[in-house]
Amino acid sequence: MNMRIVSAAAVAALALGVTACSKSEQAAAEADANAMATDAAAAADHAGDAMAEAGSAAAEEASQVGAAVADGASDAAHNVDQATDKMAADAAH
Repeated sequence: MNMRIVSAAAVAALALGVTACSKSEQAAAEADANAMATDAAAAADHAGDAMAEAGSAAAEEASQVGAAVADGASDAAHNVDQATDKMAADAAH
């Protein structure tokens, strides 16, 4: 009978140890999962920042191209105006 009590106590102690180990492992796994979620959120935020920066750079480049086109059109209009003035002056003489 004493052997049964000792055996039961050993099994109970072993079961408590396994349960405690399982809970600590679960807590560690949960902490790891939370850390990974935080890292994933940070990576997504960084990716969003990179996309916004790329969009901003593209907008700046488009603005520069638009300004260059406008300058070119203005120069062309000025040249046409000068040419028509010269043609009108030549026709008057």
